[in-house]
Amino acid sequence: MKRYLILLLLLTAGVGALRAQDPVEVSPVAEEEPLPAVAGAEPGTSGETTPSQLWERANEAYVEGDFGLAANRYGELLARGESSARLYYNLGNACFKENRLGEAILYYRRALRLQPGNEDARYNLGVAEARTKDTIERIPEFGLTTWVRAVRHLLGCTAWSLLSLALLAATLGCVMVYLLSARLALRKAGFYGMACGALLVIVTTCFALGERREILDDTQAVVMAASVSVKSSPDKASTDLFVLHEGTTVEITDRLDTWCEVAIADGKRGWIEASKIETI
Repeated sequence: MKRYLILLLLLTAGVGALRAQDPVEVSPVAEEEPLPAVAGAEPGTSGETTPSQLWERANEAYVEGDFGLAANRYGELLARGESSARLYYNLGNACFKENRLGEAILYYRRALRLQPGNEDARYNLGVAEARTKDTIERIPEFGLTTWVRAVRHLLGCTAWSLLSLALLAATLGCVMVYLLSARLALRKAGFYGMACGALLVIVTTCFALGERREILDDTQAVVMAASVSVKSSPDKASTDLFVLHEGTTVEITDRLDTWCEVAIADGKRGWIEASKIETI
């Protein structure tokens, strides 16, 4: 009787965990698969075309080499509230072709937030960042932290959430084997399966939460102005500390009115006008 009571409690906890781990939903950009292109919207098309038609026209413009028009049409999709990793990736490509490095890096990074395993976006981001003017040495990071982040970025938030749910179901199955099996060998297998499954559920759930936190993070930004002076205080008359150029990624550490305190990869920090950067 005691076994069945324990089993009932575990199943109840499992259902609660399933509800708590609903994956983050990302709205689709269009109804059809995109070409390896990018970007925005054409004047006068808002009430005349569907998102799917606009997507096709943007892809066609990109393939034909009209990258500015492609960027405008993709931009129109964003203005309509559409959002996906493919849309941001394509928009980044179009902006890169137009030599708009700041926008290209911004959209590549947005694409990677939604789809961290997108190797094309990661490669193109590296190419775009190599063309920026600022060369910043990063503060060395503990190797294990880098490795864990790399593993976490293999899948997105939704994928990690679904994997966590599947592992939870498998773990509950092992619990049932452990509690209900009369054979000692099966009970041992159920126990070890339950222990390993519980550990993997914890790891995958932490990865899903980490990806979700990264998607919602509003502290990362990209410099959009050709060049901007970083000040010692939130005042145009204050001392210039250093200069940043278009495409450099910064971390926002504080905000005050129309100013943001930012830090760069080598640890330097200062104040910059909010209008000169765009949050990822």
